[in-house]
Amino acid sequence: MTENGIFEDIRPYHDDEVSTVLARVMKNHELSQTLARWRFPRLSRMMPKMMTWLVKRHLQRQLSTLHSVDDVQQVVAQYMQQMMASTVSALSFSGMEKLRKDQRYLFISNHRDIALDPAFINMALFEYGHPTVRIAIGDNLLTKDYVSDLMRLNKSFIVKRSASSPREKFKASKQLSAFIYHSLRQEHSNVWLAQREGRAKDGNDCTNAAIISMLALNRPKTREFADYIGELNIVPVSISYEWDPCDKAKTQELFSVQQTGQYHKQTHEDIASIAAGIAGFKGHVHVAFGEPLSGDYANAEAVAAAIDQQIWDNYRLYPSNLLAYGQYEASAGHPIDSAEFPSVEDAGQQALFARRLQAIEPSQQPIFLAMYANPVLNKLRRPSEPCINMDSDAPTWANASR
Repeated sequence: MTENGIFEDIRPYHDDEVSTVLARVMKNHELSQTLARWRFPRLSRMMPKMMTWLVKRHLQRQLSTLHSVDDVQQVVAQYMQQMMASTVSALSFSGMEKLRKDQRYLFISNHRDIALDPAFINMALFEYGHPTVRIAIGDNLLTKDYVSDLMRLNKSFIVKRSASSPREKFKASKQLSAFIYHSLRQEHSNVWLAQREGRAKDGNDCTNAAIISMLALNRPKTREFADYIGELNIVPVSISYEWDPCDKAKTQELFSVQQTGQYHKQTHEDIASIAAGIAGFKGHVHVAFGEPLSGDYANAEAVAAAIDQQIWDNYRLYPSNLLAYGQYEASAGHPIDSAEFPSVEDAGQQALFARRLQAIEPSQQPIFLAMYANPVLNKLRRPSEPCINMDSDAPTWANASR
């Protein structure tokens, strides 16, 4: 089996394609214009043509020296460091001792940020001497050709969410399943998948069992389900953000769904969310790697439950989570168990949380509280309790088992 013929339309770019693709990207006027407006908003309003030209020249100087995927990722790493200097107060990792450098893994994490979730995982892997991941990204985000090119240069592969008919969806899922297995076993590449399609906007991190079913589509009929899952070397990963830069936008979206049953995205809204997530303040970010899955799993639901348990257990709670949880408990008339989750006494943290909450419309504040309280509620779940409402954007905190 060769990668090119079967996976040509979804695979990341190879080293020998980098120069050609970058030449195409550098010719894109819209990219230079967009970067100029984002990086220099005031000057771009005053001198739009000049700033676009300057950004384009800068891109040409920087990108023309890149000739491999590794070169591209080095530039991405530089931008990550610049981003972190102003938007991340601390970045920490745990669980790296569980990973072997001679093994390749399928990392499945909770999903809070479109671009940064796999980026922070990559930073952890790079720091500890592991290869970076191939990144699954939905084609709904690739609404512009230059975005698709840039993503695929950074080891992203495409998930065809736009497939419409059941036959097309099955064909796309089977191709994706085969590509992930091929990446792990033949190409010896690490792979990252989100635990569900779309971000957990309400903070309720639940694995969609359909993701596991997709992974198993490539399983030969002669191979046991549990054995095939074991071959994938699945590692659950918990990514904990002290503050979500998109929390207000997510709250408004969930409120719209709650009130009207739907939410209509603006054109290229996902791209705007990527930019907001990168530029916004995140506070402390912690990436926790779990134990590689091993066990006699009977079905996709059992695998999903095992992933959920590790993600919940390893999630790093911050004062923002505990303060939101405390307000939820108070509004429900429940006393807080201070032995299990101590109250936050830091006046500065209390004031910061209060300011963040006050920026939300009063009618939408329960949704905001749910977003930060759900990680606490998930830690309180009994192992036998399934994840609730995992395929809905509606907040689940009010109905969560305790």
